[in-house]
Amino acid sequence: MRIGVLTAGGDAPGLNAAIRAIGLLALRDGHDVIGVANGWAGLAGEYAGSALGAADLRGIVAQGGTVLGTARHDLDTPTGGRERVLSVIDEHFDALVAIGGDGTQRISHWLAERGAPVVGVPKTLDNDLPETDYCIGFDTAINVVAESLDRLHTTAISHHRVMVVETMGRSTGWVAALGGLAGGADLIVIPEFPLNVEQIVEHLSQRRSAGLAYSVVVVAEGVTLAALGGVESANLGFDTLKGVRHATRGVGPFVAAKIEQCGGFEVRTTVLGHLQRGGSPTAHDRIYATRVGAAAYDAVVAGRFGTIPVVRGGEIHLAPLEAVAAHRRAVPRELYELCSVFF
Repeated sequence: MRIGVLTAGGDAPGLNAAIRAIGLLALRDGHDVIGVANGWAGLAGEYAGSALGAADLRGIVAQGGTVLGTARHDLDTPTGGRERVLSVIDEHFDALVAIGGDGTQRISHWLAERGAPVVGVPKTLDNDLPETDYCIGFDTAINVVAESLDRLHTTAISHHRVMVVETMGRSTGWVAALGGLAGGADLIVIPEFPLNVEQIVEHLSQRRSAGLAYSVVVVAEGVTLAALGGVESANLGFDTLKGVRHATRGVGPFVAAKIEQCGGFEVRTTVLGHLQRGGSPTAHDRIYATRVGAAAYDAVVAGRFGTIPVVRGGEIHLAPLEAVAAHRRAVPRELYELCSVFF
């Protein structure tokens, strides 16, 4: 078989572990492995696939990012991009493994509906794909958040300051909630359970009255400014898919300014941004990326196209791409309430 592999969307620690698993298993069984450069762009434009050998795959499990390169590529503008990808898959591959998040898997599902031999692999730092407890990169991201909070707590305590930390999380608050829980955040603000500025200031004021002159507040970048009592800027940045680059919304700085203005606190802001994406993956990400990559290869060999390996209760299962592409998985109330116990 000729098995293509691509990584699309944002990079994430653990991608190389999945690529390695798929590639080495395929080579072991005598198949050809073709790495596609830069995600869907490597299929929709000039074909950018090249054969991978064992030497290309060994020693990459600890590397962050993706050896294949990635991109956010719009297959719908101009029109015809999806049809071009269908044609290239038919010409070059017997199967394609697409590693990516919600946008990637929606495209994978569209392709599979039209007969393309596609299998997905779940990757998103936001960890918001339905059907799965785990997406590649999430564990590394929350470890970065937790370590950052550990470091910021010491300066917050020393200087009697409020530290506002903005994390990733476009539509859901998984990174903020679990990173904040692990890092001992004193308040967590996420899209699923937004707080307004008055509630935030009241909470911090209660801590100050209790003798706690410092606080660390974690805010997910996707919290709407309207929920906080503000308005969106007219000078937002956009990515190649015409989506808002959430870092340009300034949610963290907005919250910090309001806390200073309304509560009289000394406030500093840290936007973690791409630090959450970079660097070597945790052991957890390496292990589970390897497991879902291996399961994707098994699905290819079994001809179970239109599926994606997911993690439930520590076990790997195959789910239909349709289910994963349907919506986003939100932070449940019971988890947020657990976080709230420690505020």
